[in-house]
Amino acid sequence: MVKRLIGITAVWLVLTSYGVGDVADAMHNWPQWRGPLSTGVALHANPPVEWSEDRNIRWKLALSGGGHSTPIVWGDRVFVTMAEPFGEVLEPKYSDAPGAHGNFPVTQFHKFVVLAVSRWDGTVLWRRTVREALPHEGGYYTGSLASHSPVTDGEHLFAFFGSQGLYCLNLDGELLWEKDLGKMQTRHGHGEGSSPALHGNTLVINWDHQGDSFAIALDKRTGEQLWRVERDEITSWATPIVVEEGGKAQVIISGTNRVRGYDLDTGRVIWECGGLSRNAIASPVAGNGMVYVASSYDTQALLAIRLAGAKGDITGTDQVVWTRWRGTPYVPSPLLYGESLYFLRHYQGVLTRVDAKTGEEHLGPFRLAGIRNVYASPVGAAGRVYVTDRDGTTLVISHDETPRILARNQLDDSFSASAAIAGRELFLRGQQSLYCIVEE
Repeated sequence: MVKRLIGITAVWLVLTSYGVGDVADAMHNWPQWRGPLSTGVALHANPPVEWSEDRNIRWKLALSGGGHSTPIVWGDRVFVTMAEPFGEVLEPKYSDAPGAHGNFPVTQFHKFVVLAVSRWDGTVLWRRTVREALPHEGGYYTGSLASHSPVTDGEHLFAFFGSQGLYCLNLDGELLWEKDLGKMQTRHGHGEGSSPALHGNTLVINWDHQGDSFAIALDKRTGEQLWRVERDEITSWATPIVVEEGGKAQVIISGTNRVRGYDLDTGRVIWECGGLSRNAIASPVAGNGMVYVASSYDTQALLAIRLAGAKGDITGTDQVVWTRWRGTPYVPSPLLYGESLYFLRHYQGVLTRVDAKTGEEHLGPFRLAGIRNVYASPVGAAGRVYVTDRDGTTLVISHDETPRILARNQLDDSFSASAAIAGRELFLRGQQSLYCIVEE
């Protein structure tokens, strides 16, 4: 029997983030990275099980620029960001950062673009170029210059391009305000990717890099700084999440030295916990009073932390309910689906499912036939789990006591961006095209 329990924390998050009157809209859309609950789950959606280039494709839109940012969905619109090269090809400018081998060089100016696309027929409703610039560094050869996912509350649209700025638009593409937070110097010159987190009127950004790292909270309506706290961290790519504990909202951010919970109102550190590795990429997920954080670079680690009572340094205490030291995710974030936590080993096609409360693994890891390199995070809907790799393959797996492969679907593109799910549609953003997949 499929379990679809919603944690009190997750419900509270939706209620306070969007307002009680907007809950239905938020829950039936995909307004941010990892969906309405920041867990990877679309509770009210029912996307297709099977598709191909000539089956169940409502529309396919060619993209003129690259990006690994997740498309987001609100109402009749899909929003996507991209970096579009233009102009004269310049002498390659390679990063001189240690370990930068394998990076792509900067050879052209780029337009940093926000697109609004009709959910129903794939036509471009508007296009807004928010900046034209020669990036100061490139990134890893599999990366992109538009890897931060946008977020919306149904009124404001926040497009974040890291070193190229933060932009607040309305849903018709009018620029309301913008903010320059500086220039990131990423570890190994591997590029940027942390997305904003939105809660009520507060927008939170994680700015971990090889310089002076910080987290910052802004008023979503004006861009005015509410607080800024320094972080003793090197580069990370993890996106913050906002959870509730004891009637108070807190921001949780993964990092190399510590995972930290900050008071959303003040930026004060409530608790912190060590145990992750360098190159923190996977974003936390939370539900039922717990938060799950993971890494897999020079150290494999997954920590399940109880939020109630978490104060000060909780490293090695019983606030860490369970841990796992093998098979943990590197690039893809975990999926918290009901009482189950799913995660991929490193970025390979090996999927583990554990009991989210205890960490107990009942059936052992599953090797996903035909799945190889996975950058996109798994998503869940309608009692199914969707895993998409960089070769264009998506496996659909049953979310039940004994998971089964329901379908193996292939598209003619490469996918690093995570899927978005809303209603009956699944949206996949590839290197070349944006797909709307629905059973017609």
